[in-house]
Parts: sequence; structure tokens; C-alpha cells
Amino acid sequence: MSAWSARDIPDQSGRTAVVTGANSGIGYAAARELARAGARVVLACRSEHRGGEALARLRAEVPGAEAELRPLDLGDLKSVRDFADGLPGSSDGSLDLLINNAGVMAIPYGETADGFETQIGVNHLGHFALTGLLLPRLTAAERARVVSVSSLFHFTSQVDLNDLHMRRRYRRWVQYGRSKSADLLFVHELARRLARAGSDVVAAAAHPGYAATNLQAASVQSEHRPLAERIFAIGNRLIAQSADDGALPTLFAATAPGVHPDTFIGPRVLGWRGAPSTSTRAKWTLNDAASQRLWEESERLTGVTYEGLG
Repeated sequence: MSAWSARDIPDQSGRTAVVTGANSGIGYAAARELARAGARVVLACRSEHRGGEALARLRAEVPGAEAELRPLDLGDLKSVRDFADGLPGSSDGSLDLLINNAGVMAIPYGETADGFETQIGVNHLGHFALTGLLLPRLTAAERARVVSVSSLFHFTSQVDLNDLHMRRRYRRWVQYGRSKSADLLFVHELARRLARAGSDVVAAAAHPGYAATNLQAASVQSEHRPLAERIFAIGNRLIAQSADDGALPTLFAATAPGVHPDTFIGPRVLGWRGAPSTSTRAKWTLNDAASQRLWEESERLTGVTYEGLG
């Protein structure tokens, strides 16, 4: 059997997908391939300029694509609410697919508009709020899916609920790992609550392995370390797979038949590259007590509760 590729995406005609961070990298590749498969795609991007460029590129690569741009800043809960309130869905208002892809990596300490540490605020709390606000539309669809993009880097650090914003001693790479563990704990708890409610919405996770995107470059540029920039550039050329290939686990989790709730999909070869396959994950991301505590804290911080999944 040949390896799964974008050509294997089932027909998505009549389905609506939201992809956060769709202006570049694996987010753009995922949005483009969903549009190629017939989906109506909403590119949810913080920068309207970069998002507009991505939309024009997508329409050029996929003539006739049904795609649009909507501003979304995951570091600002007002923007998240405005996006959810203004999002047009399918003809019946439903939403078939939400890909929580946007993120920041190992940046210097900063805070979001709501006072959250930026990495946990954007990578987890912003997506937690967005998913909760869009949940009524997702549950109104048939076979809807929520896919959160994590990273193998989650293995480096567990979430510390006693210092979620890492204000005692900020270490950018440790906090990045914590934010990616938070993504997996979120999917674990969301899948549990959906099952308890009898919902057919599938919550799954994916990671790109080592994919050549601008995420790594942005992290080392913020540190002003030219040598590290050169090392990452060489790694991207010699080791990393392309952004297109890095998007395949996300696309598989979003569209392939038989994807089970709480599945974690990544590249087959050592988790770094290759066709999509079930990926290993840290056992702490499957801890029911930890996922419930993170959920409750996320509700408290964002003010977003999930209708019907209390």
C-alpha cells in the first residue's frame, strides 16, 4: 500500500474549514489542500497583510478555490470573540473542521492583551477559547473534527498549573514544551467530554515532525543569535521535510477515515519525517486529573465555557 498523501484526502465539497495561522508553513499547506479537495476554507490570520498575500497565492494555486480571509489574533480574547461572532458557516451555520494550527515558538517573555504569558496564551488559551466559542457550530455539523497541532517538543516539559505563565523563572524553550503539552491535554479532555456528551465530533492532535517553516527562524531571530540562525537554516535544508509534507499529519487527522478521538498523528519515520502515522506521546498528556485541572483553569482565565460539555 502506498503512503498516504494529500491526494488521498476525501472529497470535502460542501464542508467548511477554519485554519488558524494559515498565512504560511503547514497552516497554509493544510488550507490549500483542503481547498483543493473542495472545502470552503477560512484563513484565520493575525496579520491581514500576510494573510492577504496567502489568500492570493492559494487562489492562484487552486483556481476556483472557495477561500476567504478573516482576522484573528489569538493573543487577544476580544479578537477571538469577534472572529467567532463574525464567522459565516455553512448554509445552516455549521462548521465542519477547525484546525488549531497557529503558534509561537520559544520567544522572549511577553504577555498577551489579556495578561497571559504569550506562548501559553497563544498556543493554548487562545485556541481553547476559540474552540469553545465555535463548539455550537461544530456540534451542528455531521462528522465535525477539531485538530490541534502540537509538537514532539512536548516531551521536554509538563504543564505546571502552579506557574502556568512561568513568571517565577522564564525559560523560553521549557515554556514552549509546556504549551505543546497543554495542547495535548486539551485534546484529551475535549475528547473525554465530547464522548460523555454523546457527541460525534472528533478531537484529535497532530504534529509535523521536523518541517522547514519560519517558526524556527522566528524563535532564534528573537534571540539575536546569528550562529543559531545559520544552524537552523542548515537543518532546514538537510534534515527537515517540506512544509507540504509537514502538513500531512494535520490533514490526515482532519480528513482520513477512521481517525479516533484523542489520536495523535505524526510522521512515520522516528516522528521526524515521512507519511502520517500514529505518534507516541508523553504519558502525562493522557492524565485525566491533569487535563481536567487545565480545563478548569483555562475556563477561569478565558471566561469561555463549553456549551453542553460542563
